[in-house]
Amino acid sequence: MGREEEQSPMDAAQRRLRAVSAHLLPPASTGGGVDLASSPTAGEYAHVQGYSVVLPEKLQTGKWNVYRSALSPLRLLDRFPGNPDIGTLHDNFVYAVETFKDCRYLGTRVCADGTAGDYKWMTYGEASTNRTAVGSALIYHGIPEGARIGLYFINRPEWIIIDHACAAYSYVSVPLYDTLGPDAVQFIVNHATVEAIFCVPQTLSTLLSFITQMPCVRLIAVIGGDNANMPPTPATTGVKIITYSRLLNQGKMSSQHFRPPKPQDVATICYTSGTTGTPKGVVLSHENLIANVAGSNLDIKFYPSDVYISYLPLAHIYERVNQVALLHYGVAIGFYQGDSLKLMDDLAALRPTVFASVPRLYNRIYAAITNAVKESGGLKERLFHAAYNAKRQAIINGRSPSPMWDRLVFNKIKSRLGGRVRLMTSGASPLSADVMEFLRICFGGEVIEGYGMTETSCVISTMNIGDRVIGHVGSPNPSCEVKLVDVPEMNYTSEDEPYPRGEICVRGPTIFRGYYKDEVQTREVIDEDGWLHTGDIGLWLPGGRLKIIDRKKNIFKLAQGEYIAPEKIENVYAKCKFIAQCFIYGDSLNSSLVAVVAVEPEVLKAWAASEGIQCDGLNQLCADPRARSAVLADMDSIGKEAQLRGFEFAKAITLVAEPFTLENGLLTPTFKVGPLILLEEISILNS
Repeated sequence: MGREEEQSPMDAAQRRLRAVSAHLLPPASTGGGVDLASSPTAGEYAHVQGYSVVLPEKLQTGKWNVYRSALSPLRLLDRFPGNPDIGTLHDNFVYAVETFKDCRYLGTRVCADGTAGDYKWMTYGEASTNRTAVGSALIYHGIPEGARIGLYFINRPEWIIIDHACAAYSYVSVPLYDTLGPDAVQFIVNHATVEAIFCVPQTLSTLLSFITQMPCVRLIAVIGGDNANMPPTPATTGVKIITYSRLLNQGKMSSQHFRPPKPQDVATICYTSGTTGTPKGVVLSHENLIANVAGSNLDIKFYPSDVYISYLPLAHIYERVNQVALLHYGVAIGFYQGDSLKLMDDLAALRPTVFASVPRLYNRIYAAITNAVKESGGLKERLFHAAYNAKRQAIINGRSPSPMWDRLVFNKIKSRLGGRVRLMTSGASPLSADVMEFLRICFGGEVIEGYGMTETSCVISTMNIGDRVIGHVGSPNPSCEVKLVDVPEMNYTSEDEPYPRGEICVRGPTIFRGYYKDEVQTREVIDEDGWLHTGDIGLWLPGGRLKIIDRKKNIFKLAQGEYIAPEKIENVYAKCKFIAQCFIYGDSLNSSLVAVVAVEPEVLKAWAASEGIQCDGLNQLCADPRARSAVLADMDSIGKEAQLRGFEFAKAITLVAEPFTLENGLLTPTFKVGPLILLEEISILNS
């Protein structure tokens, strides 16, 4: 009997474990997660699938279930490959200033007599000067190192400059959602012990209404405030209120040396709001954010010639990480005026080359264009469909579409976003495959979808540049690894055929430090092996592409036992021309679904006019049974096209004129429909 045959299975497993261990780098050399050394034989333990590679998590189990990006299979990135010395947000900004000092950085529209004009720009060098002044002024006012600094206003250059100041002087920035409401703002300020708050005159009045309930606040700086009209604060609070301009001058008169943070230091606490309970503070370090951006930008490139429009909320991780990435490449960032109704005008003035958005806006663009095509009729409608089909076939076949179609049809559509967009990204929730295809054909360039969450410093996976397959969220970010864990109660397992399915779990240097002052909830989402459990259900498509198919918690069971994922169905119905927003509801006591629909006012009014229906107002029209029937019929048509299963169709609907908004409590701060929405309408539908 040979030597090999004498060994027991346990001995063989131990031998394989030792062989792989020889390729592992010592923990101190990594930025988090597990790295494989660049050894020729390390490839024995990585099975290449195209966009991803698959590795075994534990050799003893024999399961190959851990996926990494094929762009970096042997190492989880924690730094920019070309700039490994950049370990913090401060390092990143210093690099950008040194490289792009005189280039355009932050732009706003000059307003005269209430009319917005051209964009006026601040250079990287000028932003650096202001960053130093803000940080120095905080030291001047006695704000100690490591203190939490609140930002309570919407996107504008000062937001970015203050965030850079926090990074340079080792402060922790805490975004205060402009639309969270005063109760949540008060909770966050006290929970995080925020010592200084930057706000605007509108949010100052809100702060002053409960300033006595926030004893931790020592300084409030008002951006755009008038020095002569700063309101007094109750003497008992001891809070200083000054204008941002005065704060800048104080900082310039008492300039202080930087107090650079370490990579492992906390950079920000981002409070995320679910549908119930108090907000949770997601603690992110400098190395978390640098790792995420370094990985996600290994495939996606930006250039100093690029222009980006900032309108997605900076309080959310999606826009925050976009800013970190764009800064590294010297991109010019223009801000919208702060009014979403004027966004199209801002796009026309700025003419961005990079455009990031969420499915809700893309669905509206899709509906607006398709409705305009239908209404044009005749030759124009036939020309659009001919151009669309020709371009679609060329893309499917891997050929370059004829530029004739752009000149005849699509350049007019491209002009809606300024005419120069070369890259469009989508995140926050699933984008339907047909809307993705529509954007690629109509706007040209690259359109990619990503998937992520605040707890992973944003990007978990993203579509690869050049990947023409749609209906997925791509391969893992090179700075993290992903596995699917069985969810037996929902019949999802990693052994499922033809595609493995399960809860998406993520590990690597992008994983957050924990929920602030909440060890219990932290342990609920991060297991003993360092895997973050996302609560999302995914499956692996061929080539190692990830597809989101369900939500572990946002499901309910109908009376007949069928599980329903309402967000999936809501995304299908979002393409209905009558629908601005849709909420799907069901429970185990009923066998069918119902929907509450916030209507598109102009579309419904135009339909009523075409049908000769006269109503006193939109509320009366929403109550008209004929309107409900028309909307439901259109929803049924959209549902059939999307191949919804029979029990996934809404069988009854109610129409409401009022949109779901943050202000009326029907939308959460992360733009998800709240669970208590319009319960009266739902009870009527179920009765």
